[in-house]
Amino acid sequence: MPLGFFISLLFPLPLLNCWFEVTQTLFIEEVLRCLCLSIIWCTMPSTYLSFRCSVPWLILSLEAVFIVLIYFLFSDQYALLYYTDLQDVSHMLIFGFGFFLTFLKRYGFSSVGFNLLIIVLGVQCSILMENVSVFPTERTVEDVFRITGAAMSVVAVVISIGAVLGKINPMQSIVMTVVEIIVFRMSRWINMHVLKVSYHVCMMHVHLFGAYFGLAVSSRFPEPSLRAEKNGSTSKSDLLSMLGTLFLWVFWPSFNSVLASEKNKLIFNTYLALAVSAVTAFALSGLITKDGKFRMTHIHSAALAGGVAIGYAADIIEYPWIAMILGLLAGVISTLGSFCLQGCLNPTLKIHDASGVHFTFGLPAVFGALARVLFCVLEIQTKSPSIGHEVAMSIGAFCFTISAALITGLITGLILNLKLLKPIPVSKYFEDQVYWEFPHLAVGF
Repeated sequence: MPLGFFISLLFPLPLLNCWFEVTQTLFIEEVLRCLCLSIIWCTMPSTYLSFRCSVPWLILSLEAVFIVLIYFLFSDQYALLYYTDLQDVSHMLIFGFGFFLTFLKRYGFSSVGFNLLIIVLGVQCSILMENVSVFPTERTVEDVFRITGAAMSVVAVVISIGAVLGKINPMQSIVMTVVEIIVFRMSRWINMHVLKVSYHVCMMHVHLFGAYFGLAVSSRFPEPSLRAEKNGSTSKSDLLSMLGTLFLWVFWPSFNSVLASEKNKLIFNTYLALAVSAVTAFALSGLITKDGKFRMTHIHSAALAGGVAIGYAADIIEYPWIAMILGLLAGVISTLGSFCLQGCLNPTLKIHDASGVHFTFGLPAVFGALARVLFCVLEIQTKSPSIGHEVAMSIGAFCFTISAALITGLITGLILNLKLLKPIPVSKYFEDQVYWEFPHLAVGF
């Protein structure tokens, strides 16, 4: 009996030995697999490496510079600040433009996340530029703390980012933000102090500058394949993008009127122009599509065109029907631009406009600026037969803004393509996985 008992205890030993051998083999195979993956990861090209050693340090360095400059340049006094105005502008920036750029099917994380990053960095840089621009002259507390105007200046950057959406990495986005804020603030200073354009009209140039600066930057990047599966949208991404359009539509009257003295007139004219441009977008979309159905891209781009165009002349328009006509014409320009202009830009000028900023913001802004010049001419001719100084200055500010945007945009595009900033290859355009962690994926690429 004892002998049988010991035999029964020793009987599982061969099985245990076999189990240990199998487990050891599997463990060795897993270790070798992980080692091979590590070697492959470490030997990848630089464009596939993580941004751990670049982006966080760049952000922290910029933040340290901002803190030091604000310490030396700002006093401990605060100006009277109407938070409701700043709140409306912030809603446009964070929610409106954040969701407005989420139409790409595989770039939603980056559209919303990087939009927040460039806004919070851009606002701080813009506040500093607002202060530095008045540094040589006598400063007042009201001149220094124009935080609402500083936030509005960041709209130029967000529009420009839309032209190169999915084609630049976070390092390039940060550099582009800082450069564009500095250049746009300098152009505003020249328009106000040299060309004697009003502060409100100078701020409305934000759409004009942002659109053509972004197009100039985009011209320095390789074009993605027109048949690229990633360069497209889904019903969910289009719906999120339309949500951003709705946020922008609701708060656009506040944006146009926040810096003006007669707010009621601007709000009323802007709302009418927005309403008519949205109606025009639906009407034209149903007319120009083959099957007579509405196309979301037409509504997405043209619903805001009236607000962009009316911003230049809303303060001098005395009759609501004029604002409605401007909204109608802006909607026509934007809808037809989204229908046919994109096909002309890519093959002819070799410019890939990722989110259609040209016909959403650029062309309506050009139309609005020219409309203001026309209204000034008509107003002056009723009083004097000669065209006055104001018209010449308005035309000069318009031409100068576009020229500055195009020239500095081309230079910025060349800077962004330096190897130091690790430009991503065309095969990795429009990819969230290059920058964001996806826990459900075993491999990030």
